[in-house]
Amino acid sequence: MSLYTDYLAEIETRKGEGLHPKPIDDGALVAELIAQIEDADNAHRKDSLDFFIYNTLPGTTPAAGVKAAFLKKIILGEATVPEISADFAFELLSHMKGGPSVEVLLDLALGDDAAIAAQAGEVLKTQVFLYDADMARLKAAHEAGNAVATGILESYAKAEFFTKLPDVEDEVKVVTYIAAEGDISTDLLSPGNQAHSRSDRELHGKCMISPEAQQEIEALKARHPDARVMLIAEKGTMGVGSSRMSGVNNVALWTGKKASPYVPFVNIAPVVAGTNGISPIFLTTVGVTGGIGLDLKNWVKKLDADGKPVMDADGNPVLEQKYSVETGKVLVIDTKAKVLKDESGEVLADVSSAFTAPKVEFMKAGGSYAVVFGKKLQTFAAETLGVEPAQVYAPSKEVSHEGQGLTAVEKIFNRNAVGSTPGKTLHAGSDVRVKVNIVGSQDTTGLMTAQELEAMAATVISPTVDGAYQSGCHTASVWDLKAQANIPRLMKFMNDFGLITARDPKGEYHAMTDVIHKVLNDLTVDDWDIIIGGDSHTRMSKGVAFGADSGTVALALATGEATMPIPESVKVTFKGKMADWMDFRDVVHATQAQMLRQHGDNVFQGRVIEVHIGTLLADQAFTFTDWTAEMKAKASICISNDETLIGSLELAKSRIQVMIDKGMDNAAGTLAGLIAKADKRIAEIKSGDKPALTPDANAKYFAEVVVDLDEIVEPMIADPDVNNADPSRRYTHDTIRPVSYYGGEKKVDLGFVGSCMVHKGDMKIVAQMLKNIEKSEGEVKFKAPLVVAAPTYNIIDELKAEGDWEILQKYSGFEFDDMFPKAKARTEYENILYLERPGCNLCMGNQEKAEKGDTVLATSTRLFQGRVVEDSAEKKGESLLASTPVVVLSAILGRTPSAEEYKKAVEGIDLTKFAPPKEIPGTARSAHY
Repeated sequence: MSLYTDYLAEIETRKGEGLHPKPIDDGALVAELIAQIEDADNAHRKDSLDFFIYNTLPGTTPAAGVKAAFLKKIILGEATVPEISADFAFELLSHMKGGPSVEVLLDLALGDDAAIAAQAGEVLKTQVFLYDADMARLKAAHEAGNAVATGILESYAKAEFFTKLPDVEDEVKVVTYIAAEGDISTDLLSPGNQAHSRSDRELHGKCMISPEAQQEIEALKARHPDARVMLIAEKGTMGVGSSRMSGVNNVALWTGKKASPYVPFVNIAPVVAGTNGISPIFLTTVGVTGGIGLDLKNWVKKLDADGKPVMDADGNPVLEQKYSVETGKVLVIDTKAKVLKDESGEVLADVSSAFTAPKVEFMKAGGSYAVVFGKKLQTFAAETLGVEPAQVYAPSKEVSHEGQGLTAVEKIFNRNAVGSTPGKTLHAGSDVRVKVNIVGSQDTTGLMTAQELEAMAATVISPTVDGAYQSGCHTASVWDLKAQANIPRLMKFMNDFGLITARDPKGEYHAMTDVIHKVLNDLTVDDWDIIIGGDSHTRMSKGVAFGADSGTVALALATGEATMPIPESVKVTFKGKMADWMDFRDVVHATQAQMLRQHGDNVFQGRVIEVHIGTLLADQAFTFTDWTAEMKAKASICISNDETLIGSLELAKSRIQVMIDKGMDNAAGTLAGLIAKADKRIAEIKSGDKPALTPDANAKYFAEVVVDLDEIVEPMIADPDVNNADPSRRYTHDTIRPVSYYGGEKKVDLGFVGSCMVHKGDMKIVAQMLKNIEKSEGEVKFKAPLVVAAPTYNIIDELKAEGDWEILQKYSGFEFDDMFPKAKARTEYENILYLERPGCNLCMGNQEKAEKGDTVLATSTRLFQGRVVEDSAEKKGESLLASTPVVVLSAILGRTPSAEEYKKAVEGIDLTKFAPPKEIPGTARSAHY
């Protein structure tokens, strides 16, 4: 059978699923299409022509290379296709973005045929996705006196690829659609359990919200053909939880505009909104597509006669509606006045934050990539011509306050700034291009990152990136047919691109399914680093890390840069003494609760949390920084003392060496380079030349939070509060309750110790608790299943060396086997201990899940509806979050413990240091080392 007949069979299968033909990325298939197009009598000629024109993916896909080469032959007269004139061939090339298409256009523009060269030059003037090799060709031709090349460069220096685009409309008419009430997790827009289909945009689009919602959106579009549907989080924030490029893609697919008539299922410019605006990392993703994200403020706190908020019976502020955005309401966004109006013209809200100069540029250009590449291209052209670049783009906003010190994030941004005014100190609010040191790509968004890299015509990692890693943790627990098809392909692409990959495409080293955040925490070997990762929990305890969409990750990989405003910071410090029976996870939860009590509103949202946690090593400190994603913070920075930072760097070095010993380093010696970088940083600290990063004493913060450790006297639980009468209060991470709230009576159906929130110390706590319970009770019996997944293999290796793994094995009823990984997800659980493969496991929600309607007590990060556990017909699923000892004890009891039961169970276990302690470099002591 030919590839084409295979494609026809796939089309028939997709037709039965209500899907169109899948876009083509296979160059060999495009070659077959071309052969059938050139055969005038071929029965498949018409369909082949349509597939070639309208269904072949652009960029650097193999399909794009074959397509571009054939279009070149048509333009040169070496092939004749009546339906594709030379002019149309040029138009098709202009929509292919870069890579092979730019190479062909350069061949033609620099060729001998003057008419063709002139036409190719005009098309090239509209392109921005040029790389070093392309620019080098133009520069060489210009210096050799080629007039076409000079004309192209002159156009680039004026940024005509941007200035000649139509401006953003003065008014955008929208019709409202309330997607949900309360915070909207990106899981609603792109469910984790459908991660396998994210790179198939049409198929994945069918999972957004619900089929009923999709029908309602289509009906709104039909009734209001002159308006764009605006998706709204009523009484909540849109896009919490993760950036989820697939979520924005889905919204754009249903409500946005087609990016190109020749590229299927790629839409741009969605309009999204929330009563409390858009989650920061999700808003970045909206910018990638040139979309609009509005902060509606349509519900406000009700105030009493004294101007103080009126509280309800639960102590929450009572909200009152300022204006309605009920589904089907027609509104107008005035992009010039930057206000939201109703149909009569009455102003409802100031939405100027959605129309800053950079955001308007993204909208005009069709997305942020085109602006990033355009600025780089303009700078290159101006330098080549020896002229000043035209002032086309809004100058970067530079905020500087004389005499004001710098927060930690301000120091890092100033250190890594690219292209800002030399010698100028920048403070929060400044727009900055920064060098990115470490990049992480995770496996359920990685295929999309690969697509984005192909679309922007990138073929190799930027040489300025110190290290980049492609994980395999989100698909670790079940090696099913979907994973077997997707993951090896992803690993090969990323390995070829220059990343360290969890799986070796050559099969020479053992697959590592380690949780990506833990690996990145080790690969970050400088507290001044900037890290970008394809997951919201990219929050390192060294440097400053930002979770990002797959597109921003691709941009960081390709250019070694990111562009963003310097965020404001909130300073978190501690006082008092931590009770012996408390776990550090309780401090993390208490921070959220005490912050809300101190400030009323979530001052962390959209800001950097600068946590002064000094003496905790990287693994433990990561528990705090990791949770800041659930605090809705943009990022976090851990302020360590010198000795602790040295200890964390030594630990990172040892783990990177393990990766090298396993054969994971590449030809560029990336991992070895990171060890050398760590050694350099350690030497700087020891010599006193450059101590551990600290803010200036006169730095300015948006707010300060002081956590009183004396107040934390019993374990804390983050509760999704699934039955709250107010839907907007459900599934937030703000409901933090002491364990006594449940009276030792809340039934627990499953316990889960795992995810990025746990470390080696947690595994040791599990082992110690089981030993203690057997000693006091004579045996260990579970009244609920307990799933335990260590985050990394090196932790398991260390537990084996120290004797703890043997204890866990003794009490387990299931232990993972890498030689025979599970081929399908578990659907039912016994009341036993499951020792699962390192990775995300239940926390991710795309493979393993609890039984529907279960009440799950977990150490993980996500309590969103349907993530860890789905609802049953009889009962809502609940995912409550707590410390490791609380989870273990609850699985044994089958219910939440009383405070007294908990204290007894942890007696003799030092939960903050845990025995036996080890001496490490400096003065810090921790069993987590």
